[in-house]
Amino acid sequence: MAPWEGSACPGCGLPLPAAAGEAPTRCFACRHGHYDFDWARSYGLYAGPLRAAILQLKFHGRESWGRRLGALLASLWDSPAVAESDRPAIVVPVPLHPARERERGFNQAEILCRSFLAALRCAQRQHLPQLETGCLRRLRATQTQSGLSFEKRLENVRGAFGVEAGDRLRGRAVLLVDDVMTTGATASACAGVLKRAQAARVVVFTVARATPQVPAGLGAAGGDPVSPHGPVPLPDGQDRV
Repeated sequence: MAPWEGSACPGCGLPLPAAAGEAPTRCFACRHGHYDFDWARSYGLYAGPLRAAILQLKFHGRESWGRRLGALLASLWDSPAVAESDRPAIVVPVPLHPARERERGFNQAEILCRSFLAALRCAQRQHLPQLETGCLRRLRATQTQSGLSFEKRLENVRGAFGVEAGDRLRGRAVLLVDDVMTTGATASACAGVLKRAQAARVVVFTVARATPQVPAGLGAAGGDPVSPHGPVPLPDGQDRV
């Protein structure tokens, strides 16, 4: 499960083609201010063994894969995007709707958060962020995001999230964690409500980035083709970010 080491948007982390020696440029969405989060990074592409591991976690109850995948996020903590002065104080998992979480038996994003923090403790990192699992809530079930455009995804998740005990967020930097980012619509919706609760900054870590926005060749190294025509749906249509 190799990390993505190619060129990427410095804002949302979307893998992008770039000429050798050229600094990566911001993608269309970041240039036009489409996101409410400050920046986002993903460990690797949603392809090959990484994709297979995520599917095992989410749809086959293989929580042990969640622990392994969460540990991969620890490498992002030491990435250039996370300067010492910029390290978040709080880690928040993207919530599932309660009905979905009861059906699945767990929230995969929370498993990733706990494993990420455990990996940092094992590496004896200091000044670790605090896990907050109850402050961000999914208020309503949403239509599957599969096959929707970016604009329709944004509309689909508008008003879907809320914050409880927002005083814990006031003036603090928040790290939002999820398994896969596709268009960034869900992450942006979560970031928006966190900032309205006075979070100073919201950054996003995901294990994988699905890349329907970029040419198929970028996905080849990961093992699965990446469609330039739209998101590739997951088995139950839950490619929701």
